[in-house]
Amino acid sequence: MRRVYGDGQTDLTELWQQRWPSCPPVGYKLRDPYRDVWVRFHSLPESKRYAEDESEYTIVLERYNTVLDEFAGAEVYVITPLWTTEVEVPSVEPGAGYGQSLLVEDDPAPEFRTYCHLFAACQPWQRGCLDDLLRDTADDKVAGILITDTRMQRIHHPYDGGADVFLATPDERDQMRDRHADWLSSHPSGL
Repeated sequence: MRRVYGDGQTDLTELWQQRWPSCPPVGYKLRDPYRDVWVRFHSLPESKRYAEDESEYTIVLERYNTVLDEFAGAEVYVITPLWTTEVEVPSVEPGAGYGQSLLVEDDPAPEFRTYCHLFAACQPWQRGCLDDLLRDTADDKVAGILITDTRMQRIHHPYDGGADVFLATPDERDQMRDRHADWLSSHPSGL
């Protein structure tokens, strides 16, 4: 994953490896190795999973955007996975720069192997700019999205029902968790 910065290049794969070396950029795999900086927020009151009307979608998007506003900065990276059974990288929309491919499920039979092709795009951050993508995620039409600050110190991994958020330090995680305590699960594990 590459991004040009004026006179040089920053390799996003290298940046990811520096900050999150114990895990590839796959949202559901991050929680175990980075539990000390992880917090899960639910999208709706009482841990309701899916919005049923526009007033509930307003709550869902408000919660996603509030967390992103707290760490996004002027720009964010949006990392989008594309899952296939083909090792070849599929063509995608212009601007969705190819990052890397991961063999997620190895199998002796090639037709049963699963690959995750990751695409990264840098986008100016403005509250609401990702609402279509976030709404599709809340409806389980899209999955596996990661939204990071440009230094990849913080990650927002939305899913249908909430978001897993990874912060730079345990103290920062605790502060964000405490600010939004009413969005937490009542389950002891935080799930």
